[in-house]
Amino acid sequence: MYSKDIEDILHKKHISIGEKVLLERAEESFEGVLMPRPDAGDNNILVVKLSNGYNLGLDFRSISSIKRVGTSAETFSFPKIKMRARTGLKTVKLLYTGGTIGSRVDYATGGVYMLTKPEELLYDVPEMADIANIDVEHLMSVASEDMTYTEWQVMARKSAEAFNSGASGVIISHGTDTLHFSSAALSFMLQDLPGPVVLVGAQRSSDRGSSDAFMNLICSAHIAAHSDIAEVGTCMHASSSDDYCAFIRGTKVRKLHTSARDAFKPVNGAPIAKVNTEGNIRHLSPYTKAGKSRKVSLREGYEPRVAMLYMYPNSDSSLIDHYLDKGYKGLIIASTGLGHIPISASHPEYNWLQGVKDAVASGMVVGMTSQCLFGRVSGTVYRYGRMITDAGAIYCEDMMPEVAYVKLGWLLGNYGRKDAEKMLAANLLGEITPRTEAEWHDEV
Repeated sequence: MYSKDIEDILHKKHISIGEKVLLERAEESFEGVLMPRPDAGDNNILVVKLSNGYNLGLDFRSISSIKRVGTSAETFSFPKIKMRARTGLKTVKLLYTGGTIGSRVDYATGGVYMLTKPEELLYDVPEMADIANIDVEHLMSVASEDMTYTEWQVMARKSAEAFNSGASGVIISHGTDTLHFSSAALSFMLQDLPGPVVLVGAQRSSDRGSSDAFMNLICSAHIAAHSDIAEVGTCMHASSSDDYCAFIRGTKVRKLHTSARDAFKPVNGAPIAKVNTEGNIRHLSPYTKAGKSRKVSLREGYEPRVAMLYMYPNSDSSLIDHYLDKGYKGLIIASTGLGHIPISASHPEYNWLQGVKDAVASGMVVGMTSQCLFGRVSGTVYRYGRMITDAGAIYCEDMMPEVAYVKLGWLLGNYGRKDAEKMLAANLLGEITPRTEAEWHDEV
């Protein structure tokens, strides 16, 4: 709650949370929706949401006047929109799973909440009706940090069903925090695709002036309906401006910024294509093209007893023992540089080599990746790399740790250990670049 002084004045003026107010101080005035007090902070700071979507906090003691100028924002309700099929347009399935792309401010709490009705999402983006016949299904409302392999399996099954029922493409709305994990998982689970599976999210909720939700959805619809791409990928802002989005292969994309609209970038590769809201699609790198109509091959098996372990200075080698004791089947080590772990005999308590040997001997599949992300690992350049290779670890070329982690769980869930060992470092769906090309830049 706000301070007693604020609550008393609001009560006296019959002003409620969620109503539009006009605040005046000195020679300034501000108009916006009165927000609840945040859980933390000074209870004398009054918070209003401005018309541009941003929140403003003002010290109530500096305000000379406050009055109600509009009714409660809670009275707004979304119209019941029903998408009608239009002749000549392709059908695109939109699977709603939650995340910021389908979120608005809750004026009862002041926080952002996820929408639960498809019409709430389509209401904001009526342009999609001119691009394709959008068939929306509310699959789940799950924050991306709560996603598990079971949700990946549900998304994979529903995507396969959509294609096998005649959809030209699939769009999956998804939270951004683990979007790149899900895109990798679906890349492996969905094979022989006849069209694109487009995972789309937003860094800013749709009620904010800087929201990227609308453009991301429109560009995703163009890719899903009008491209000849037959792969899983993400479609998000490619720059900080509203100029175009990038469709990036699901096994090569990573979130590289916490809040920027262009947070998603390709790692060790280029985007497959870029697309703008007018539907202009420009291909930037080779991709799997849609061929004759075919049934999707669904391989949704997954072994959850796989871990991703970051190596760091002073890290205890018993960390590997922990996963051995828990009966884990696979381990991806995000190591340093070209794929190194501490081996120095002068500090035996930090020597990871024996842990790797024990893990492999127990039947665990151990993969080596790099924290550097860009570039590839190698077990032949340095002596330590050769020792790690001899211990039985598998070097994963230029795969990101997250992708190798997802891939290993998928391999162990669909194949035996021996096959998983052979396939981990093999390029199956574009997760490994055959050759690392030098990138030259004119400026630093």
